[in-house]
Amino acid sequence: MSAKTKIVVLHMKELIYTGIFAVLGILFVILLIVMFLPGAKKEDSPAPTPESDIAETASLYIPGIYTTELVLGSQNIDVEVIVDKDSITSIRMVNLNDAVATMYPLLQPTFDSICEQVYDKQSLESITYSTESKYTSLVLLEAIQNSLEKAKTETE
Repeated sequence: MSAKTKIVVLHMKELIYTGIFAVLGILFVILLIVMFLPGAKKEDSPAPTPESDIAETASLYIPGIYTTELVLGSQNIDVEVIVDKDSITSIRMVNLNDAVATMYPLLQPTFDSICEQVYDKQSLESITYSTESKYTSLVLLEAIQNSLEKAKTETE
């Protein structure tokens, strides 16, 4: 019997990478099973009552995307408001180019501040703004208000 010695060299870096990829692969397979398993349905909701039917039909907004055009100098910007039936989900400025951002440096920070407050309050009431951006804030609030008026339901 002749015994030949074989030497195997394992690099630590390769072992770590292999372990990480194996764990990620297992997590991916588990995620796919959980997502596509047919028996994993949502729990049954309780039977609807007349009060819940009224609450479901009375909504604040008609879901959709509503825009208002805002003219700044010779440039047009669209203020886009996305609503679902009971809340404001997104507000953003569309077609904002670098020239407008350069000409009106307070526009984006003021818009971001107003959006945060609107998301928190889900209303345009009691929105605060700094005195240095008063007119910018008023113009943006008016554009958002116009978009929300388009989204309101007829029952109000």
